[in-house]
Amino acid sequence: MKQKKVSIVTLGCEKNLVDSEIMLGLVEKEGYSITQNKDEADVIIVNTCGFIDASKEESVNTILDMADYKSTGRLKSLIVTGCLSQRYKEELLKEMPEIDGIVGTGDFDQIVEVIKDSLAGKKPILIGNPVFSYEQSLPRKRSTPFYSAYIKIAEGCDHSCTFCVIPSLRGKFRSRGIPSIINEAKDLVAQGVKEISIIAQDTTYYGMDKYDKIMLSELINELSMIEDLEWIRLHYLYPGYFSDELIELFATNPKLCKYIDMPLQHSEDHILKKMRRPGQQTDIRALIEKIRTRVPDVALRTSIIVGFPGETEEDFQSLLHFIQEVQFDRLGVFTYSEEEGSPAARLPQQVPQDVKEKRANILMEVQREVAKKRNDRFIGKELKVLLERFDEKSQVFVGRSQFDAPEIDGEVFVSINKANIGDIVNVKITHSFEFDLFGEGIESESSK
Repeated sequence: MKQKKVSIVTLGCEKNLVDSEIMLGLVEKEGYSITQNKDEADVIIVNTCGFIDASKEESVNTILDMADYKSTGRLKSLIVTGCLSQRYKEELLKEMPEIDGIVGTGDFDQIVEVIKDSLAGKKPILIGNPVFSYEQSLPRKRSTPFYSAYIKIAEGCDHSCTFCVIPSLRGKFRSRGIPSIINEAKDLVAQGVKEISIIAQDTTYYGMDKYDKIMLSELINELSMIEDLEWIRLHYLYPGYFSDELIELFATNPKLCKYIDMPLQHSEDHILKKMRRPGQQTDIRALIEKIRTRVPDVALRTSIIVGFPGETEEDFQSLLHFIQEVQFDRLGVFTYSEEEGSPAARLPQQVPQDVKEKRANILMEVQREVAKKRNDRFIGKELKVLLERFDEKSQVFVGRSQFDAPEIDGEVFVSINKANIGDIVNVKITHSFEFDLFGEGIESESSK
């Protein structure tokens, strides 16, 4: 019997990416072949995002695009997993008869059985409570480069932000045990991984449910003891649980990237209150000042939502002033999405879509100037850069410093004679741009 081939399309966040890698590991362990070529796939899995309108639209369009391979390729089974399936099972089944199986966020570890049933002509639907716990030793086939990987340290979320439906899609916050995380990190480093990015819905809350106290600092200290691990990067650091102990780690731990990804969502107190976000602007400013005082070379990233219900033009102008004054190194701007079933969707004073988009564009233009100014500080300095690719046209390597996360931030263009993809090299920065840097590689004696 010819070996069946499986392909997967991952949409949404890095947490979804890890789920996809686990599914690929399970599928490969069962004896299926993995392919990136959709034309030759017998099974295609679409791991969807269902968080905001744009993500839902992308997920639906991708499902329909993949369904075309039933006529143009050899596709026999189209399986939909992830947040969209967890949230809209009935609608998907009704509107898309092309789908041959549906799996929710709490059951993707059963993907092999779902594939078998779908190929047998059944239409399996596996949507339970989203209570998956990543403690067990599951196989994982990474789709990231050999030198970089993500580790998910928790599932779900306990917060009640009014604009968000993640708790209903992913369940309550569930921390993994430290031994499980350390074992996975050691396995990844043994495979050649140099940079590990730690992810969860709220990384700063890690351990509270399992150990009755925040354990992120303890986890970072243990990860730092892994000999060949060079960079540890933290994502999604909720401001309400950002401790002095964690700030001290950023200041003193040489393996912890001086990169803080702290989603604030807004600056104005009454908007933050409506969002059910922690603290007030004075608290946020005090935290940022404390961080920059202790870690002066830190890169701060945040995300902002514009057009939240009740946001006036005055609120927006105050937000602009806040962004100009605080000077974030990196900024993600999102227009508010009216999520069905979320408390914010029932609020009065919904902001028109064209106003939201205009505000987002203005904010990003302001950030361009801020980002260029922040990048200028690196001119003349030496940075360690992880080389990710070689640009044949310009004959330079392209990589990232510790101040840039994979995919979402800027790059460093490096002129160097002898180097390899995956190397971390010293680079003297000579030019800065809005989001990127350029520099000359400093070759070690052994490479000359």
